[in-house]
Amino acid sequence: MNLLDTPPSESFDRITRMASQIFGLPIAAVSLTDRDRQWFKSRVGVEHWSIPREKAPCGEVADTAGLVIIPDFSKHPCYADSLLGQNGIRFYAGAPLVTREGFSLGALCVLGTEPREVTEREIDALQDLAAMVMAQIELQHAFGRIDPLSGLPNRNQFLDDLADLAKDRPGYEQITVLVDFALPEQISSYARVMGPGRVDDVIRDAAQDLRLALGPQQTIYHVAATQFAFLAPADVERTTYIEHLTRDVGQARQNSAYGTVMTSAIGVAVFPAGTMAAQDILRALHSAVHAARSSSDHVSVYSSEVDEQYRRRYRLLQDFGAALASSDQLRLVYQPRIDLKSGACLGAEALLRWRHPVLGDVSPVEFIPIVEHSPHVQAMTAFVLDEALRQLVRWQHDGLSLSVNVSAANLDEPDFATSIVAAVGRHRVDTAWLELEVTESAVMRDAEHARRQLEALSDTGIRLAIDDFGTGYSSLGYLQTLPAKVVKIDQSFVRNLDDGEKERSLVRSMINLSHDLRYRVVAEGVETPQVADWLRQQGCDEAQGYLFSRPLEADQFETWRQSRSLAA
Repeated sequence: MNLLDTPPSESFDRITRMASQIFGLPIAAVSLTDRDRQWFKSRVGVEHWSIPREKAPCGEVADTAGLVIIPDFSKHPCYADSLLGQNGIRFYAGAPLVTREGFSLGALCVLGTEPREVTEREIDALQDLAAMVMAQIELQHAFGRIDPLSGLPNRNQFLDDLADLAKDRPGYEQITVLVDFALPEQISSYARVMGPGRVDDVIRDAAQDLRLALGPQQTIYHVAATQFAFLAPADVERTTYIEHLTRDVGQARQNSAYGTVMTSAIGVAVFPAGTMAAQDILRALHSAVHAARSSSDHVSVYSSEVDEQYRRRYRLLQDFGAALASSDQLRLVYQPRIDLKSGACLGAEALLRWRHPVLGDVSPVEFIPIVEHSPHVQAMTAFVLDEALRQLVRWQHDGLSLSVNVSAANLDEPDFATSIVAAVGRHRVDTAWLELEVTESAVMRDAEHARRQLEALSDTGIRLAIDDFGTGYSSLGYLQTLPAKVVKIDQSFVRNLDDGEKERSLVRSMINLSHDLRYRVVAEGVETPQVADWLRQQGCDEAQGYLFSRPLEADQFETWRQSRSLAA
């Protein structure tokens, strides 16, 4: 039943404490009989974990599967000179731990240093408690309380023990730790190279290393494939304990066979017992481990503020599907693009906005990166494109173009170019007035596939622009083979133009290089007349930014454009 040499468990310790209290005796134990020893799964008043089986009364209980009571060791012919007798034990009572199949595993026993008799009521209580121990053993075995791979208590047992702690020691400040030995992709790569069996070996080795690092008295729980949790010993100083823990776990990993291919992380949560539900504690630990992956030492203490940010991100991701289905949450706004020579408005960039029914306006800087890494990205782009094309139907006769942003995930879609062309056809829009913006990093993720998609779009007359130029990891040699016509210099470069000649030299080089490659150049984030004048002097073709206008609703855009025409 994989019980021997497993860590202590609060579910067993509670029964042992109860036995000690009912009998008013200093010593009680759940004693399991091995070939040559009595091993204690739980113990009260005992320092050691096992004693020799020879002349141990728990062995007699296991052999006979019956109740054994020794009122006075000194008068017993077998146990007077036993190890227990020689160490001052005078009284013993043990009730058998018997499986449903009739196998006797050992005893629940109580011991005292003075001779005494037992009452029928005490015998009944001891047998009831032994039955409770057996029920716990059967539960762990039958209902998955022990992880079969590591032999450690699993997540269910961890959650139960946390709940017990809340009842037994309410308000007690507890440090809880989660150690994750590997990233999912590391396990996947290792399994691909070495095979699933070797992954199992790594997990077993990691469990054993953690046991050795923490010591035999520490209960460790195997709560997920590569994750192990445990409670810190009582009354430790938090900072010192975390430092020692980091060092010990780090050394164990370095000395292991898997240390060079796996990256461990440690998450810590500190809470007063009873103030958080067990599931919330485990979730807090996961949050801390996730944060630890981004820290320099791969250790992080749970922060409610950081956790709230992650929960908000998750909520936004969950709610975005409903936003797509609604008619009043998502909308487009339009930021004008200005010809720097003439000052004329040539068109606009369509930008997505989200008014959440509970959270209010959510910044695109916050929600778009989340959605772009989710299954919603295709539907988001389809929504933006559809709304933008509806607006372009009204604007194309005025000679206004409209640009729409495309994510890296969209370029990965095998039918992306086909779907864009189909949407343009449905709205009966001249392709010459539509511009698609793609980032350098999106193009370079799968450069050859992206090039084929973009060429298919360019062949239809759709104009292509490279967005956020200068921020990606592109190859200039490859960029010149793309069918793009426009380069948009990222606002992070434009807003630094007043900082010095070095910043201006960089933007000047971008403009010249883009012109040499026959791109039209658009500067984003223009906010002052001085910057606009400098860009004009350098030959930059277009600009957009707060100097000209913030992103506007469609009707506001019309009003702005008309007022600008009258002013001109």
